[in-house]
Amino acid sequence: MPEDKQAYHYIGVDVGTGSARACVIDFQGNIVGLASQDIRTWQPYPEFYEQSTANIWDSISIAVKQAVRQSGVSPSRIRGLAFDATCSLSVMSRETNNPVSVSSPHFNNECNVILWLDHRAVDETKKINATGHSVLQYVGGSMSVEMEMPKIMWLKNHMDPQMFRDCKFYDLADALTHLATGQETRSYCSVICKQGYLPSGGENTQEGWQIDFLSSIGLEDLAADDFIQLGGVKGQNGHYLSAGHFVGHLTENAAAELGLTTAVAVGSGVIDAYAGWIGTVGAKVDLGLECSGDQAEHVARRLAVVAGTSTCHLAMSYDEIFVSGVWGPYRDVLFPGAYLAEGGQSATGELIRHIVESHSAFPAATKAAKAAGVGVYLFLNDCLRKEAEQRQVPHVSLLAKHFFFYGDLWGNRSPIADSQMSGAIIGLRSVQSIQNLALHYYGVLEFIALQTRQIIETMNEHGHQLSTIFMSGSQTQNDILVHLIASTCNMPVVLPEYVQAAVCHGAAMLGAMAASGNSGKTSESLWGVIRQMSKPGRRLDPTTDVNEQRLLQAKYEIFSDMCFKQREYRDLVDRRLNGE
Repeated sequence: MPEDKQAYHYIGVDVGTGSARACVIDFQGNIVGLASQDIRTWQPYPEFYEQSTANIWDSISIAVKQAVRQSGVSPSRIRGLAFDATCSLSVMSRETNNPVSVSSPHFNNECNVILWLDHRAVDETKKINATGHSVLQYVGGSMSVEMEMPKIMWLKNHMDPQMFRDCKFYDLADALTHLATGQETRSYCSVICKQGYLPSGGENTQEGWQIDFLSSIGLEDLAADDFIQLGGVKGQNGHYLSAGHFVGHLTENAAAELGLTTAVAVGSGVIDAYAGWIGTVGAKVDLGLECSGDQAEHVARRLAVVAGTSTCHLAMSYDEIFVSGVWGPYRDVLFPGAYLAEGGQSATGELIRHIVESHSAFPAATKAAKAAGVGVYLFLNDCLRKEAEQRQVPHVSLLAKHFFFYGDLWGNRSPIADSQMSGAIIGLRSVQSIQNLALHYYGVLEFIALQTRQIIETMNEHGHQLSTIFMSGSQTQNDILVHLIASTCNMPVVLPEYVQAAVCHGAAMLGAMAASGNSGKTSESLWGVIRQMSKPGRRLDPTTDVNEQRLLQAKYEIFSDMCFKQREYRDLVDRRLNGE
């Protein structure tokens, strides 16, 4: 009897900074089970953040079992699985395949993951950026301390040399895929995030690890055995895959630990933000465009904004487009032959939290919000609307027309890539009321929207053609923020059905893609899977109020001035101190 493929289900595993989530989807992309389990993080020193693949795997196992149990689906009907994870460096032993500790000075505990937000490798990052190597153009001109190559340098500088030579380095999603299948594959997503690998095509003449770059930073020994510590040489001892391509089936041990079967096909994974792109940009909505039924030709015009603690801005293109301050273009990461670029705001959700909780009126606002039975942000939104109604103004932005907030409190990632940037306020008063807290809170939301426009305009000036924002993540619950982003950027914002599970949903689609391509078959295209499994989205259009448009345009001009004046002020002080 032929199998009923409509009864098949697929699992996506999303490993975030603090938890592992698993979702089960059916053949139409409906989420029928969703569960999460906390992950432990160790912080042995300030700015050091470490995790353990053993602890992460245990959390994944619990989440997968709970999600399957919640779905009511028999494990025998689960046919595909894929992982996404934070862009964190995972280390295993070449000799034993066991985890290798990354925790100095003794390197003898279970922590074998340096978390993405770990900032131990500041000096190594400076040394890399001082080379001016052409590799750096693929990270917007300079490498971040949060990337993986500086972390590898730090390990070489602090580990016993023999211990370092025994290390194999993985991006976390690849490490989990390896644990699940036993296969030594790498995703293009992972080798590129290590920032020493150049893709084929475009301006490059030779794909692969760049020995001159590694030599310039003291890591030439990574070239030994054809770069086996980094994943090998493509076509020789290395196997690289685009997102969702079939890697292998679950091993007996992995299947038992996850409560699944060895019939489950595992797909090549991605960094969590890229899974967010997959789970966001396919939302079905009428954009009023003339295009084919599957809208494939419009995908490069869609900007995915994945907004949580931080915000990632992801854009696909069919050309190699370099933008200062924007990571990429990364070839073959999602679609073979296509490029992905990633801008970002290092702190958005965290910025909102910091400004609100550091205000003197926060305790009073928290108490009032609790009495009203809502969260503090929804309470502040209501405060803004009520004050606008009392003042008889048509929109809340007029309440802050002479309040100007600039919020790069943790430096700037995109588009100016200046880690020395900081915050500024014009319009600061001594008032300590809830209304003043609401004003500061609104200023943060406005800043996030204005900087989003700055990132989009910078990308479009360099060759992108972005015209619609597809947004997911926890910040989509804030209707004032979403309205500001649409109106400030003068673009429609589309929200997918699973706005808070878009990343996990995207990983599950990769699992479905893997299942379609196992046993030697040609897998379905990623865009085909996205179109099949994405659900209807909700479209929110920019304001049509002329005065609000004028105000937001003025605010953008002031925002730009505050951005670049800050750099002029720093330069002026430095020049005067140098006697100039």
